[in-house]
Amino acid sequence: MSTPAFPPLMSGHPVDAGIDPFEKACAMASLGCDAGLIVYNVAANRLAAALVMAPEVPLEKAMAMLPACGVGFQNALGALGPPEVAVHLEWAGGLRINGAACGRLRVMASTDDPKEQPDWLVVGLELPLVLAGGQPGKRPDDTALYEEGCADVDATDLLEAWARHTLNWITRWDDEGPRPLHSEWRGLAHGIGEDVTQNGQSGAFLGVDEDFGMLLRKDDQTMLMPLSTVLEHDR
Repeated sequence: MSTPAFPPLMSGHPVDAGIDPFEKACAMASLGCDAGLIVYNVAANRLAAALVMAPEVPLEKAMAMLPACGVGFQNALGALGPPEVAVHLEWAGGLRINGAACGRLRVMASTDDPKEQPDWLVVGLELPLVLAGGQPGKRPDDTALYEEGCADVDATDLLEAWARHTLNWITRWDDEGPRPLHSEWRGLAHGIGEDVTQNGQSGAFLGVDEDFGMLLRKDDQTMLMPLSTVLEHDR
């Protein structure tokens, strides 16, 4: 595998296959590594990476980095893959390619207090390239990148493109506010207008508020579920 080249303000830290890039990035962030670090592992069957950020806003606003990374992934695959391949984003970080589940984004921060500014925030990307066991169709709602007409997409190129497009969306969010990211994300969002279950609550997914909190309609009442509720915690 070739060594990925990242844009200015970003740097790479490769890890072996036995190390989870997301857990490693969170550990490095807690020790004070520089923002913009991407910890990654590119294997024959899987791409895994995690981006370290140092938000300068409270957590409830910094959570916009999760959809920014999702839109960055869609833009990256859109630039490298066949035009007929459709990418959609689940509110909690799941990725869908041509309607089927295909990997996920995950997020952790130094705090889970929505009003507190986190010292660091890490978003991880996990993408299967081939199905485990090589048996497409065994679990029809799950897929892998190379099963969806993307066998010619080089995983290292995709990692580089994800970094570039994500940086672009972070910069736009910082310069222009949430509106452009909102508009782009809404066009890719999976499940809006449908009945969903999230964090033990079920209802109609109406959309999101300014900070990407889920608006859920149930029994003629609208509930707001902050995006920070999808944060992972140290185990």
